[in-house]
Amino acid sequence: MRTLHTRRVATARLTQQILEAVPRPGSDGPREAVVFVHGNVSSSVFWQDTLLALPERYRPIAVDLRGFGGTDPLPVDATRGLRDYADDLAALLDALRVARAHLVGWSMGGGVVLQYLRDRPAATASLTLVNPVSPYGFGGTHGEEGLLNAPDGAGSGGGTANPDFVRLLREGDRGEGSPLSPRQVLATCYVKPPARPAREDELVASMLTTRVGDDHYPGDSTASDTWPGVAPGSRGVLNCLAPTHFRVDDLHTLPVLPPVTWIRGEDDVIVSDTSLFDLAHLGATGALPGWDGTPAQPMLAQTRHALGLYARAGGRVREIAVPGAGHAVHVERPREFGAALLETLSEGART
Repeated sequence: MRTLHTRRVATARLTQQILEAVPRPGSDGPREAVVFVHGNVSSSVFWQDTLLALPERYRPIAVDLRGFGGTDPLPVDATRGLRDYADDLAALLDALRVARAHLVGWSMGGGVVLQYLRDRPAATASLTLVNPVSPYGFGGTHGEEGLLNAPDGAGSGGGTANPDFVRLLREGDRGEGSPLSPRQVLATCYVKPPARPAREDELVASMLTTRVGDDHYPGDSTASDTWPGVAPGSRGVLNCLAPTHFRVDDLHTLPVLPPVTWIRGEDDVIVSDTSLFDLAHLGATGALPGWDGTPAQPMLAQTRHALGLYARAGGRVREIAVPGAGHAVHVERPREFGAALLETLSEGART
């Protein structure tokens, strides 16, 4: 049986921590690399069960992004969108001597692997997106083509984070006394209630490895004259997801189009056309005062639009909706997720 092993790898950019599933002694031969990229406020720990479930012909590697887990907490330059993370990933694979890999990205990690594909299509064997951020960023846009609500990206970026959640994250809160504690956010937003995830304490500890501040989570912000009064800054996690900094709307023009599988939980409340983390949707529900009619971001419709262009250009695209699942499909429904992943890996190996 495989075992999990954690180690730190020095690269040309920073030292990164990875989690690997080590094969049984005597299991020789080349193995295809499958690289897993976690989402915001988490770490490689969220991929543990997935790594152990993969057949031994694969080499599963889960990375901690900068500022999460055990990877160096270098500042995030949000003006580059998700390229700090994507370039870190490229440096890691260079250090591991992996020339071509299957990439699996969850939530923000989905945006990271989309950016990696955009910049390095020939090095991507396949792409599996798990409830990914929209190719047009998170917040501040409308319509399936991701049109800005305001030129400054109002409604997105570091200023959109709930300050109580940020405070409890900074304090390392492990309880569930507040609905905004990391444990409660895990139980109500990462997975679909009333189910509670296995290894909950480990997952909460993983969330608490998130570095907090202007250079990390949530990042800085600027004031805006447009509702809701905040616009992206230039530093930190939520700003690198802002539509003024991150946009990958030309994937269909790439010279190589590896297969893409989009797996999503039908009851995801984070990445959704009615996201509870989108200020425009919260304004429409009356949860945020002063709403001026700004439409909610149609996150799913935007991803479907971008992947539709990719498919029409000749790329193989599958969308798999998992009923009754929330944001962390790989944690909630490991068998269904694993089956979809294996099918994608097999197809990617043939291209």
